[in-house]
Amino acid sequence: MTTKYEVVVVIVPFPAQGHLNQLLHLSSLISSYNIPVHYVSTKTHTRQAKIRAYGLSHSNNIHFHEFSTPSFQSPPPNPNSNIKFPSHLQPSFESSYHLRNPVSSLLRSLSSTARRVVVVHDSLMAYVVQDFTSLPNAESYNFHSVSAFTIFLFLWEAMGKPFPIEAEMLENLPSLEGCFTSEFMDFMAAQRKYSKPDSGNIYNTSRVIEGKFINLLEKEPIKRNKRQWAIGPFNPVMTTRYSSNNLSICQRHKCLVWLDKQSPKSVIFISFGTTTSLKDEQIKELCIGLEESGIKFIWALRDADKGDIFSGEVRKIELPKGYEERIIIKNKGIIIRDWAPQLEILGHLSIGAFMSHCGWNSCMESLSMGVPIIAWPMHSDQPRNSLLITKFLRVGIIVNNWERRNEVVKSHIIKKVIVTLMVNNARNEIRRRAAELGVAIRRSVVEGGQTRKELDSFIAQITR
Repeated sequence: MTTKYEVVVVIVPFPAQGHLNQLLHLSSLISSYNIPVHYVSTKTHTRQAKIRAYGLSHSNNIHFHEFSTPSFQSPPPNPNSNIKFPSHLQPSFESSYHLRNPVSSLLRSLSSTARRVVVVHDSLMAYVVQDFTSLPNAESYNFHSVSAFTIFLFLWEAMGKPFPIEAEMLENLPSLEGCFTSEFMDFMAAQRKYSKPDSGNIYNTSRVIEGKFINLLEKEPIKRNKRQWAIGPFNPVMTTRYSSNNLSICQRHKCLVWLDKQSPKSVIFISFGTTTSLKDEQIKELCIGLEESGIKFIWALRDADKGDIFSGEVRKIELPKGYEERIIIKNKGIIIRDWAPQLEILGHLSIGAFMSHCGWNSCMESLSMGVPIIAWPMHSDQPRNSLLITKFLRVGIIVNNWERRNEVVKSHIIKKVIVTLMVNNARNEIRRRAAELGVAIRRSVVEGGQTRKELDSFIAQITR
């Protein structure tokens, strides 16, 4: 193995929670090989990543660089928008362009002292790292935060469908209509041309989950003669699911203490991520559906993240009068209005299902814990992720077809899907497949496992 300072790695995440979290965990994995890692973002987003990180280790070998960008004005999240994509975050995304110069300076500085500078950038930050090409000892790798299924179809369609694929992959494929705003589509297009000099691609997935689709990404012209590594999931994966945590009660979140008292696989966890705000009318229907299902639940009920999660007031989402008090008295559930320890919740033996927006970070956490998913996509890659979960992996069921995304989902539909997965006989096969996939994922990340071998391969590449 190379000496400590022969190779340095610079990590450049996109300023949104799922991206920040994934690349911070990758930083930890790389630093475990005794390689210094430089994590680059703004002060606000670095702080956000740190306080929401799961079990960050090897942090002494991770150097944080907090660069300034011009201030921006972001409107509050709009729960009534027809397109659920977080357009209110667009000013924050655009502001990230200003990281180019400080990142370029950092790369030049590191280049003068290291044998090789390795840049790992989010696919949406290619513009920011473009100046690495001027350095003789620098190389760059493109990090994809979405599923292999989703990124393959996006590239395959964008390239004019260069080779035939199985008809099954295109059956009931959700369109991209309503997934993104036009401004964000332009932002993505602006990044793609700067990723051409990259030496390879890193995917937040595993061959035990998406081997079929990773193989398709490795076909030309999709591959473009570049190396590929699937080394997810980028969250701490335990070899077994949690029962009672070893931490004392005072150190654990109250919802975990409550879960300790529930029967195995009897509770549903509900969370729609950090970029979705539900309409008041939809929240009311969800409340009714949950209560009428009779299933106990934990609901992470938060508004979407703002551009700066530390500034200003957060909308307090109102529930029907007396609802929260009633479910507490009846011991039917818990409402969490602050940051929820999602991975620990999903890892608890009392959790039987996850009602999710199908953001890929949430999918990977649920899959790695062996928890089946009730899929309710909202925007971005989520509609196609939900198809992967329900049709190809067969570890979940869908709440609402993408074509009906603008309709309020009624309580009787919500009740039906919950009961189907948590009570009816149909749950047995779905739960079995989810549990088996969780075991396979956890085995893949330990020494000798398939994902661990891919990580070792990437480390060997950058330290060659």
